Amino acid sequence: MGRRGLLYPVLLLVGLWFGAAAPGAAQNPGATSSTILTINQERLFAASLFGERVTGEIEVASETLIAENRRIEADLTAEEKSLTDQRPKLTPEAFRLLADAFDKKVQAIRRAQEVKTRELGRRLEEERAAYFKLIVPILGELMNEHGATAILDRRAIFISSDGVDITDEAVRRIDATLGDGVAQPIAPEE
Repeated sequence: MGRRGLLYPVLLLVGLWFGAAAPGAAQNPGATSSTILTINQERLFAASLFGERVTGEIEVASETLIAENRRIEADLTAEEKSLTDQRPKLTPEAFRLLADAFDKKVQAIRRAQEVKTRELGRRLEEERAAYFKLIVPILGELMNEHGATAILDRRAIFISSDGVDITDEAVRRIDATLGDGVAQPIAPEE
């Protein structure tokens, strides 16, 4: 790593150190006195009532899809065995027609099931995007209360004080404001 690669972490550390001495937290006694706060985005979603609801719904839908796939697999296995059992009684041409039709059926089912799997992933991403749009004002309030100028994802920080991480506080505030998010409309993608 060259000088340039070391410059950012050093500047970040210096900024955090000087930021800790800033008088920004005078609005909220006992609040962190850093101009930069951190959150763990993954935990911010996963530990919230909203995230727990969404994750639970996706898990139930995934388990249902897995059970459906197992049932389909068993049906196709039985159909394949039946086709194999018929083979000695059929002409090669007749068997080839049945085998090709079976193969097309299997491919169509596979594509349909893959679409369902992708749909679950898309739904999770939409729910996460809606969640993060909804919590911006809540995080803004926390940032103002702490006298901070920025909230960064903890994964983007090389080193920081644990005192600047407000993930738990944010989750409590988000839960109190949004609950599990059922009553919150999902904003359409722009």
